[in-house]
Amino acid sequence: MSNNVVTTTQEKNITEEVLARVQDLNKKGELVIPKGYSAENALKSAYLILSETVDKDKKPVLQTCSKASIANALLDMVIQGLSPAKKQCYFVAYGGKLQLMRSYMGTVAVTKRLKGVKDVKAYCIYEGDEFETEYNVDTAVLKITKFNPKFENIDIKKIKGAFAVIVGENGPIHTEIMSMAQIRNSWNQGYAKGKSGAHTNFTEEMAKKTVINRACKMFANTSDDSDILIGAFNNSDKADFEEKDKDMVNDVEYEVKEEIKEEKANSKPIGFTNETVKDVAYEEIPKADVEQQQTIMEGPGF
Repeated sequence: MSNNVVTTTQEKNITEEVLARVQDLNKKGELVIPKGYSAENALKSAYLILSETVDKDKKPVLQTCSKASIANALLDMVIQGLSPAKKQCYFVAYGGKLQLMRSYMGTVAVTKRLKGVKDVKAYCIYEGDEFETEYNVDTAVLKITKFNPKFENIDIKKIKGAFAVIVGENGPIHTEIMSMAQIRNSWNQGYAKGKSGAHTNFTEEMAKKTVINRACKMFANTSDDSDILIGAFNNSDKADFEEKDKDMVNDVEYEVKEEIKEEKANSKPIGFTNETVKDVAYEEIPKADVEQQQTIMEGPGF
């Protein structure tokens, strides 16, 4: 028997349930599948990854997580048009439930699929850079009027802040600006408190990730896009976690735990319950094989 073997019946049952739900939502006009996105291919890729994913006790998540939570995580992935193969999302187990975590790249990808969005850009502001803003009293919009970065100013120890711009067909449609103090306060909400390897060694990328996540979340929740899409967006919103970092799993588990406390986990009306997902049979995986499955992610991949 090869490593990480999971019965094909298990995969077929859950993926068919998810595909059926997606097709039903699409038929009703409640969900638009992104152009060029194959739900079937994404589900197959996700299931292959799940078959090799273990929880913090090194047990296969396909055995320890409820069938409903697995189906809901896969459903959230497809609704957002995310690809685990492209590192746009990850799966993490906590308390017997599987959670979909959207990465920084996934957040950008989903936002670019919202109505009127062409692109998402972010930049760090370093000491010595020229940066000016202007507030429009009539529109109540803060606008960046000047940004003149200089190559010689680039120094991760001298970052003053960062900004993100969501670009529409005719220019910026949403701008988010954060000082470095605000960014660090955001990092302090996580388990690693902004002291992880990624925060220390790739400060500029982590700062851009933080401001992008804030900008995209604000824009998404004030847009007129499908409630189903925005619901999935918020379900998998675990801003500011990084790949290939020893603190990542703890950070994610901490945030998931907080969401479970707030009774948000698996509460979406379009999702699955244990009663609605077909029973599946699992094939036992030898302990020796499981020991080789501890690594969940690769990176750092910003």
